[in-house]
Amino acid sequence: MTDRGPLDAISPLDGRYARYTEPLSEYASEAALMRARVRVEVAYLLALADLEATPLSLDDETRADLRGLYESFDADDADVVKRLETEGYDGYAATNHDVKAVEYFVRMALPDEAEQGPWVHFGLTSEDVNNLAHRLLVKPAVETVLAPAIRELRDELAAAAREHRDVPMLARTHGQPATPTTYGKELAVYASRLGRALGRLEAAAGDLSGKLAGASGTYAAHRAAYPGVDWRAFAGEFVESLGLEHTPLTTQVNPCDDLAAVFDALRGVNKTKANSDLTFLADYVTTSRLQRDLSDSTVKRNVGAAFAHCLIGYRKTAAGLEKVTPNETVIREELEANPEVIGEAVQTILRREGDTDAYERVRKLTRGQQVDLEDFRELFDELDVEESVREELRELTPAGYTGVGSDLVDELDG
Repeated sequence: MTDRGPLDAISPLDGRYARYTEPLSEYASEAALMRARVRVEVAYLLALADLEATPLSLDDETRADLRGLYESFDADDADVVKRLETEGYDGYAATNHDVKAVEYFVRMALPDEAEQGPWVHFGLTSEDVNNLAHRLLVKPAVETVLAPAIRELRDELAAAAREHRDVPMLARTHGQPATPTTYGKELAVYASRLGRALGRLEAAAGDLSGKLAGASGTYAAHRAAYPGVDWRAFAGEFVESLGLEHTPLTTQVNPCDDLAAVFDALRGVNKTKANSDLTFLADYVTTSRLQRDLSDSTVKRNVGAAFAHCLIGYRKTAAGLEKVTPNETVIREELEANPEVIGEAVQTILRREGDTDAYERVRKLTRGQQVDLEDFRELFDELDVEESVREELRELTPAGYTGVGSDLVDELDG
């Protein structure tokens, strides 16, 4: 079988749930990683050509053609890169190295490969390319796919909170009936939490940072070739030109605290299978190493799978929320079946009036007892209080005892 579709996929992420995860393909697929690597190699080559110290010269047409390598990178280009890696292509033997295959792909596009080719990947280690490429994928994956999906979910919660702000409902504490609230206010709590979690995620994505410092983070090869160039400044300007922060102190590998912050922020949104993956990724990528270990490439290729589980959860939850409507009849019946919840209000009003036995009065009436509003009114008739206070107590009902719950919905932004 050569033509495979979603029904042949090993993972449900690319099979049953492909319609949900498809937007991530641009940032999480093997072809996407190839494209990002090409972008880094090309941008670096152009930056070297702009250095006065190097003899590399690239005219405007060549520069445009090089940028086109990643701007119009397609399935045929990805196939060439893969063939360069696994079987060889156009006179190149198989590299058995994915980054080296990208280097050769770029070299093949140069008008004078013999003269200009040696400057592709000049002084770099694979991690210089990989760490930048991965962040060039993670950042837009978060900003253009995951964050909008979370925002849509948050907005649905907020809209439902506003719609049902005045619907009273029973709250619970330790599994027991407690002071009533409103359905809208409870939804607003989750909308607010989701909004804060989204803010943390967006901040983490904005703080993604990269390195370009060679095989051990010392710029050794660069300095050996051109000791008069300020390579630290060059690296800083180059990394920032890609829209990333610069990390100047590294080993061979980027420390990845920035990626871990993204994964941790996503965990703050989720309660799904994705969290086990994100926990593993956050722990793994920050393990201190002097060099990349043999599983580094494999592990980072699974970031997309974790993101896909997140996206499925967000989209299916949003779809489910559209079908959720509170059963106001059942909610009100539950409130009316638990009149003891006004006990807190009763004792608080009595405390205000100077009754030092307020707590005991209410406890004696309600603790372990089935009571109704009439039982409370009999208690009110026995109290030595002003008639206005007695009337105030008589007006208490579970449905009316929601404080400023409905007004709290206005605390939501947007």
